Amino acid sequence: MTLVLSIEEQREILDMKSVLDALEILYREQAVGRAVTRPRSDIIAPNQTGVYGLKTMDGVVPAFDVGAVRINSDVITWPKVGASKRRVKVPAAPGNRWVGLVLLFSVSNGEPLAIFPDGYVQRMRVGATSGLGAKFLARKDSKVLGLIGSGWQAGAQLLAACEVREIEKVVVYSPTRENLLNFVEDMANQVGVEVMAADSAEAVAAEADLVLCATNSIQPVFDGTLIRSGQHLGCIKNCELDVNAFKRIDRIVVHSQDTGPKHLVMEAAESHGGDRGWDESHGDIDWNGVPTLAQLVAGEAEGRQSSTEVTCFANNLGLGIQFAAVGAKLLQIAREKGAGHELPTEWFTQTVHP
Repeated sequence: MTLVLSIEEQREILDMKSVLDALEILYREQAVGRAVTRPRSDIIAPNQTGVYGLKTMDGVVPAFDVGAVRINSDVITWPKVGASKRRVKVPAAPGNRWVGLVLLFSVSNGEPLAIFPDGYVQRMRVGATSGLGAKFLARKDSKVLGLIGSGWQAGAQLLAACEVREIEKVVVYSPTRENLLNFVEDMANQVGVEVMAADSAEAVAAEADLVLCATNSIQPVFDGTLIRSGQHLGCIKNCELDVNAFKRIDRIVVHSQDTGPKHLVMEAAESHGGDRGWDESHGDIDWNGVPTLAQLVAGEAEGRQSSTEVTCFANNLGLGIQFAAVGAKLLQIAREKGAGHELPTEWFTQTVHP
């Protein structure tokens, strides 16, 4: 049988610790060549409101006996919010909904194991990836988390940081005050530590041992001149940190040495700007020479060397193998708890040679 899991069912059963555990195993497998991923691929075409993006990313992790494909069908726009321009996916599907799916397959016999919307796993794997960066790079005595952003991704960053460090206080800033205050109240109830709204990014930097950026901005949201000795920084796109930040960082680790997705842009979409938001130039860094998270987790790259180092994990590009690893963990838990809806595998297989 092939298991179908809704977003609501995923949220009920998959917690941050489970995702962190799955990804840590994954990166050790990747470091020794036992997990294979393909660079993310985006096809960009014009439409009536911005551009249409068809995105795929995939990977195979034999240790979990799974291969996964993530597919997104997106309508993308670039509104300006406050002082920054953002990359926003519009919920344009019927019922004001977004479209993204993960297909999970068995490495042993090729059968389709599970199908589920990608949004919750997407959020949790991004947060956990940043969390592992903090686990191996942030000071052990880090107590104050600074967070820039108060949206969907920001919550997972907070959850992951609280799992890997004994966080006692969280200071959050985002430009939309109503969203910020709702986020602070919601997350304080979830993590059981003090969560406070800040009036500026400067106020966040002044207090925080870790500063994590989790926004959809395609322009810098953190000024590197604010960095204090010994801080750890994190971003989910390189463009969130400015040139000053990259120049100030003593030790940086990236998720992938690929600097961005592989874009195939239809000529008619160029007039809309293609797909903006992938600035590869920050700090004139040779990204090919920067160690990856897999190397860091596996002990092939050095972590923090002193309490005064400024460290950074740049979660610059997602990997398809993350969806394989987290999808396998989700499937395991779902089977244990009897969650989801089973459909006949015969519906998704065939008796003719493909």
